[in-house]
Amino acid sequence: MTEILNALGQPVGALVPDWQPRPRPSRSPMVGRYGRLEPLDPARHAEALYAAHQHDPEGRNWTYLWTEPFRDFAPFLAWLESIKASEDPLYHVVIDATTEQPVGMAAFMRIDPTHGVIEVGHVSYTPLMQRTPLATEVIYLMARRVFDELGYRRFEWKCDSLNARSRRSALRFGFTFEGIFRQHLVVKGRNRDTAWFSMLDHDWAERRHAFEAWLDPSNFDAEGQQKTKLTPGV
Repeated sequence: MTEILNALGQPVGALVPDWQPRPRPSRSPMVGRYGRLEPLDPARHAEALYAAHQHDPEGRNWTYLWTEPFRDFAPFLAWLESIKASEDPLYHVVIDATTEQPVGMAAFMRIDPTHGVIEVGHVSYTPLMQRTPLATEVIYLMARRVFDELGYRRFEWKCDSLNARSRRSALRFGFTFEGIFRQHLVVKGRNRDTAWFSMLDHDWAERRHAFEAWLDPSNFDAEGQQKTKLTPGV
């Protein structure tokens, strides 16, 4: 990369021509082949979403999230009611196209329209959607909104550095590891070092092609097993 110098001979970043602040994400659904994301509505989603979480009786899916597992429906409903109007994080529920039932959640968060940066967070996949095409399609749909619809420059993924599954997922989805922020947060009374990953706008065309090829029905055999692995960036 050619070094850019200002009039004082100091190195400076590349110009971003005609940059304007980007829109905030809307609350419209993101629709795919295997399912969709729609804005959280406790009146419609709470009971079925709570039931989906009961397929994880040990609460393993909650270890690295901000809340503890909900053992009763009433506090779960109260939590959903407390976050439903939030604009940041902006929570979405994942709906399985086959059953038309909620099977997980994900959110846009740390939304920065001025600089075109946005994060995917609170990725909470119940066992009903783990290791399914829908689990991958969710990230594809969110990235498509970030880059194609909103024109953001940077899509971030952050997780507890000890969350090996999340770190593997970030790399599989085509995010680039950037480093560890040490003693970044205190979560549930414990230290959290945070692993940072990003996907940039100029990465997206290649990543989108990889997602779409992997998600195509022709990539799955009669038992629903993938024929080719997802390899963004290859």
